[in-house]
Amino acid sequence: MKILVLNAGSSSLKYQLFNMESSSVLAKGTCERIGAGGTITHKKTGAEPLFEEIALNDHGVALARVLELLISAEYGVISSIDEIDAVGHRVAHGGEQLKKSTVVTESVIKYLETIVPINPLHGPPAIAGIKACMKLMPTVTQVTVFDTSFYSNIEDFRYVYPIPYEFYEKDRIRRYGFHGTSHRYVSAELAKCLGKPIEELKIITCHLGNGSSITAVDGGVAIDTSMGFTPQEGIAMGTRSGSIDPTVVTYLMKTKGYTAEEVEDILNKKSGLLGISGLSNDCRNVSEAAANGDERATLAIKILTNGIKKHIGAYAAEMNGLDAVVFTAGIGENQWNIREKVCRDMEYLGIEIDEDKNRNFTRGIPFDISKEGARVATWIIPTDEEYMIALDTQVLASK
Repeated sequence: MKILVLNAGSSSLKYQLFNMESSSVLAKGTCERIGAGGTITHKKTGAEPLFEEIALNDHGVALARVLELLISAEYGVISSIDEIDAVGHRVAHGGEQLKKSTVVTESVIKYLETIVPINPLHGPPAIAGIKACMKLMPTVTQVTVFDTSFYSNIEDFRYVYPIPYEFYEKDRIRRYGFHGTSHRYVSAELAKCLGKPIEELKIITCHLGNGSSITAVDGGVAIDTSMGFTPQEGIAMGTRSGSIDPTVVTYLMKTKGYTAEEVEDILNKKSGLLGISGLSNDCRNVSEAAANGDERATLAIKILTNGIKKHIGAYAAEMNGLDAVVFTAGIGENQWNIREKVCRDMEYLGIEIDEDKNRNFTRGIPFDISKEGARVATWIIPTDEEYMIALDTQVLASK
């Protein structure tokens, strides 16, 4: 079975074509600047990548070009679009009704349109991508895989905010959680690495990138997570503030005259590592500046790592134990200094890492950085959200 996985952003479209029989990627690429020019980077596995500038007026045009490339004589990997058995769409938000991966129907699309107000950034492009795919591939099964699905079993006292209950009842303001597909993938991979049933494990997964989230996984089930009503909540991120006193928002509006949109822009695009360091949203750049003595960069790294540490401690308490910690995504997989600072002085909890392993890890594969004899296992596991989406799509398409 061949599965095409699509991830539509506001001005981008990422894609991967999987051969599920060999669990391999046949081709992948990214369309960027959709609606404002257009570029495509397309890579057939084992071949040099193709880069082209091309007018991409909307997601439908972008997808049409992707399909042309997949069947082209020079850059293609299949002879006909009919070889694609199903398409899996990454959708950030499933609201309260879509709690698991779902075959696309008109009612699914209509529901996704109703929750755009609580998913304004990611909802419209995801819907546009689905509609474009249904138009160009009308006989192919379409599946939606939601970032929020992994958190469908979180108990109400962990997802209901302590504000007037009517805001939850009428407006569905609650904790939803994001990056769920990544957390689900790496927690399952960890269980394989340890050779233990996931049902027996208490795991904390740290998805650390430009956007970051931390999740408590007890017996394979997510019981709590750091992101909330939006991906803004939680630890400091590249440009997002993470959790702050909500009165800061009203204070800025009252004293500075900012509009709601301006404050939202500050908290989402001008805060986090960028806002504190004044240098960059890229943790590599901020880490380098901190290593060279820059005080604000040092402060930014301390805020980030202390926030991660606090969540690990809180989730270990919630689960009444801890068997393993997993680091994944761009920062989690690649920046030894962040892992080292997070895991320092955590012996009381059983977390001890081998500094040599942590600094000299092998990239691209699951890697154990635990100190010999540590009570809690600490691993680096590369995430693969696209493959997780492909697996879900394969299951539903087969039915």
